[in-house]
This record gives sequence, structure tokens and C-alpha cells, in this order.
Amino acid sequence: MAKQYLAEIRRENSRMKKMGKVFLGLWSVLTVSLLGYGLFLALRGSPPDAEQGNMIRAFYYHFPNWIGAAIFLPLNLLASIAYLAFRNKNTLAATKADAMALATAEMGVLYCILGMVTGSLWGREEWGIWWTWDARLTTTLMLALIYVAYLMTRHLTSGSSRATICAVLAIFGFVDMPIVYMSTQWWRTQHPAPVFGGAEGSGVAPSMLKPTLWNVAGWVAWGILIVGIRYMAELRSQLQEQEETLRVTDSSTAQESIHV
Repeated sequence: MAKQYLAEIRRENSRMKKMGKVFLGLWSVLTVSLLGYGLFLALRGSPPDAEQGNMIRAFYYHFPNWIGAAIFLPLNLLASIAYLAFRNKNTLAATKADAMALATAEMGVLYCILGMVTGSLWGREEWGIWWTWDARLTTTLMLALIYVAYLMTRHLTSGSSRATICAVLAIFGFVDMPIVYMSTQWWRTQHPAPVFGGAEGSGVAPSMLKPTLWNVAGWVAWGILIVGIRYMAELRSQLQEQEETLRVTDSSTAQESIHV
């Protein structure tokens, strides 16, 4: 079994090297193109808002970051569930799921931070304050802190139980996501209603739709690029660690056989 799994590790490493070069090259070009065109549309492709003026352009970066978080944090949940499902059945599949869980959690936290920073810039201009303990902002901060705790747990613990603990924490953390989304409808808040699926008057103006969609595409593409890089790096690291462990185990077993 050990020799068979070692062969699987080598095949996976070889496959990653080939696919990694193609992915990084093509996806980097696509990402830069989308972000560049999105920037052009954000600056030149839409008029200033009647009330907010040019500050409305921050929306083209604030909103895509939350879309990114809304994509990658659920992927973290799915990867965590996949790890729990495969951990005792298929070691390679479980390792891949764990690597994906880490990469998507990192990206989700980064999107949350960028979303809060751009939101604070907008809030300072519109509300006159950098931060308020509004229901939407508070639940969002809680979401970010839960996943920061997830990442700290990953880096401060070791052993076979680390991935299991983090997978359970990811499932717990995801519970806050629907609360964040519904917060503007459940409580009185200063924060505007959700762009999609909100109350009456939600959505974006027709003149804002094109730059919004292009920037969403660009920032999500950027997230996929970073997640791809981190996933391959983490998977390679875990497979290398497993390979070394198997070699040491095989060597010890062989020496014991000789002595016997």
C-alpha cells in the first residue's frame, strides 16, 4: 500500500508541474486583462453619482470583494466537508481537499479585509466615520475573525488532528455567512440593502452595471489565480511531507526485517 501511494504522490506532483505552468500563464493574462478593463470602466466608463459623486467608484472594488468572499468561503466549507468524508477512505483525495480548504480560507479572509477597508473609506466619506457597530459591519467582522482563528489554528497546531479541527471550525464559521447577508433585513442598519436579493430599491443603476460586472469578473479571476497558486503550494508541501514519512517508515520496516 505504501509503495502504491508513493507512486500516486509522484504522479500527482508530475501532473501539478505540467498543469501549473499552463494555468499560471493563461490565467494571469486573463486576470490582468479583466482587472485592467475593469479599472478603465470604473474610472471612465460610468458617470459620477448624483449624491455621492466620484466616491461611488469605490463601490466597483468594495462589492467585488464581497462577491469573492461569498464564493470562496462556501468553497472552503465544501472542501472541509470533503476532507471529513475522505480522510479515512482516500488519503490523496483528503489531502487535496485539505489543501483547497486552506487556500480558499486564506482568500476568503483577504476578501473580507479588502471589503472592510474599502467599506470604511466609503463610510468615512458618506457617514463621517470610519466604523460603526452596525449589524452588517459587526457580523462581517465576526465572520472575518472566525476565519482568522481558522488560519491561526492551522499554523499553531500540528499532527493528524489539525485538518479535522479546522474542518469542523470551517463548518461552524460558515453559519455566520447567511447572518451577514440577512442582517440588513433583520435589524435596522445604516448599511445599504444587498445589491442582489435585497429589499425594494436594491440593485445597481443601469449605468453602473457594466463596470460592476467587469470588476466582479476581474477580482474573482484574481482570487482564482491566488487560490490556484496557494492550493498547489500547499498540496505539494503536504505530499512531500507524506512521502518523507512513508520513506522513513519503509526504511525502518526494512531494517527490522533484516534484524529478524
